[in-house]
Amino acid sequence: MTRSRLLPLPPLSLALSCATGALTGTALAQDGSAPSARLAPVVITATRTEASVQELPASITRIDGDALRAGRAQVNLSEGLGEVPGLLARDRQNYAQDVQISVRGFGARSSFGIRGVRVYVDDIPATLPDGQGQVTHVELGTVGRVEVLRGPFSALYGNSSGGVIAVSTEPAAVTPLVETSVTAGSDGLRRIAATASGHAGALGYTLGASRFTTDGYRQHSAAERRLANARLSWQLGRDTRLTLVANQVELPEAQDPLGLTRAQWAADPRGVDASALSFDTRKTMQQTQGGLVLEHGIDAAQLLRVMVYQGHRATTQFQALPVATQANPLHPGGVIDLARDYEGADLRWRWKGPTLTVVAGVAADALREHRIGRQNFVGSRLGVPGALRRDETNRVSNADPYLQAEWRPAPAWLVTAGLRRSRVSFSSADAYVTATNPDDSGAARYTATLPVLGASYAVSDSLRVYATAGRGFETPTLNELAYRPNGATGLNFALQPATSRSVETGLKARLGPGRELTLAVFETVTAREIVTQTNLGGRATFQNAGATRRRGAEVSASAALGGDWQAQFAGTWLQAVYRDGFLTCTATPCAAAASQVAAGNRMPGIARTALFGSLSWQPAGPWRVALEGRALSRVWVNDLNTDAAAGHAVLALAASHQRELGAWQLTTGLRLDNLGRRRYAGSVIVNDGNGRFFEPAPGRTWQASINGVYRF
Repeated sequence: MTRSRLLPLPPLSLALSCATGALTGTALAQDGSAPSARLAPVVITATRTEASVQELPASITRIDGDALRAGRAQVNLSEGLGEVPGLLARDRQNYAQDVQISVRGFGARSSFGIRGVRVYVDDIPATLPDGQGQVTHVELGTVGRVEVLRGPFSALYGNSSGGVIAVSTEPAAVTPLVETSVTAGSDGLRRIAATASGHAGALGYTLGASRFTTDGYRQHSAAERRLANARLSWQLGRDTRLTLVANQVELPEAQDPLGLTRAQWAADPRGVDASALSFDTRKTMQQTQGGLVLEHGIDAAQLLRVMVYQGHRATTQFQALPVATQANPLHPGGVIDLARDYEGADLRWRWKGPTLTVVAGVAADALREHRIGRQNFVGSRLGVPGALRRDETNRVSNADPYLQAEWRPAPAWLVTAGLRRSRVSFSSADAYVTATNPDDSGAARYTATLPVLGASYAVSDSLRVYATAGRGFETPTLNELAYRPNGATGLNFALQPATSRSVETGLKARLGPGRELTLAVFETVTAREIVTQTNLGGRATFQNAGATRRRGAEVSASAALGGDWQAQFAGTWLQAVYRDGFLTCTATPCAAAASQVAAGNRMPGIARTALFGSLSWQPAGPWRVALEGRALSRVWVNDLNTDAAAGHAVLALAASHQRELGAWQLTTGLRLDNLGRRRYAGSVIVNDGNGRFFEPAPGRTWQASINGVYRF
């Protein structure tokens, strides 16, 4: 492969051994070409230093954009992440909330958005400095790859790094092209998209936009979403490159059907709780952001890289909170109105010698949040903005220096090490002060030193073993600090950060042409785990529990079976338990936690076993067919382990046909999901105080698409 003197543009150029080459996507890839029996070696920069995927002592998976889109609706990032071992991405069928993503159990407790996992989109953090992130602004039609890093090396990215997900836009096409696609499916699903890519002199461009609408599988779950994404890159000289990234997402309105109790689910999985209708629970959101990345090769050994970004996100959400509850003069109301301005920079220097590579840098991020709370009623009219009940400005910032090194003491050895000093500061200025509502301004600062050390050894040309250890750090987010469990006003600055120690060992093997295998065994022990204390009406409070342990194994494999057949498998076994008992609340407000969570209880929202498999037929002709299966074991829904979503297994079938019409390439596709019409919970709401734990998945669904590419 050809290597530039410059590093790839994203902060992570995570990669995957050939084993995780997204078989299903290859089967339906729009270029129509059959995969080679053996992929070329992939050079990666998962730890910000160049290394072969086989050499790096870490668990890494890469899914290319064609594989992510192939045979799918291209609405949710979760659609194409099932093949990543250790990662659980669950579609909530609720566009008022984000996709539910956890990595090795980190992030499973989140009721909205993504936390515990750091997300980057074209080098711009989609995780804010408090650790809360989202992926609604990812325009899947222009994605070039999604890369997932798991295990100890994730800590090199600072706060809330239970895992790292990096999404990168497709680079500018060598030959200019335009692409349009239309998708229709069950429950009123419609998606229209267009992209353009190419070069104009020294400028390379990738542009994309889409509009998605749905009536929703469940009652009161309709939504509309509009996305636009642009990536422009200028080669300013042989050693200098400048990239501009800008995107926007609008959610004019997404209805929120809330969760269902077990009885409600059994009676009508398409139904909603009456409170969702009476309060018209819903969300509107708009986000615009942009960033610049400048890379300059100082000389043959040194590279300087500067990234800056800025964005604004406005969100309004109507919740289902009883009027009587909001009558308390200390209650912040049932309408949340957030305006968030965020910005940051990352300055990095790299020196590369014959056997040693060193990277030094500093990452700084800042968030300013204006949080307004209002009652969600006026008189007897529900679901409308009412009296002001909260007004505060919250700020979060971090400035993290880091140092990393990669050393090759011998051809068979690779030793990597990193150190990051993370400091996250929170402050709150309360502007809603009355005779009964005191001034709740306050501040907190959390710090941690995060070391990582790993080594890999080539037993032979086809087998490499590795081991890694590191320390992680997870602060509470602003959403977790937002409410106090005793009903008092102000942020819950009594919450402390969780710290963890992780170890991992594994192997990466090439078993022959087109046959790959990876295996990882890991353990993470966490102190002061942040857990739910109360969760009622979509509003949660949190506390620190004792220690927890996540122990598991991941395996992925792919094989060319001959006769145009390909197979892929990914499996995860994960045991996540509370090592210490603690008290939790079963009522809100909670004057004192009184319900005992026993040591040894399973952590909720985490499946012990997750399996993915696909079998595809990829002949030289225009047809592609793939059968995909997923299975998930039982998932506990609360810390007390009194209820659980049952395990399930589902099948999907996808087929596509491609033909050339002059300069046009047309691809038509059809996909059927949940072929057996299995009734199961697509996701769960952990520790919901109303017992509305379950978010049902739809029965058998279909989608049909047509895609056209014109090359100039």
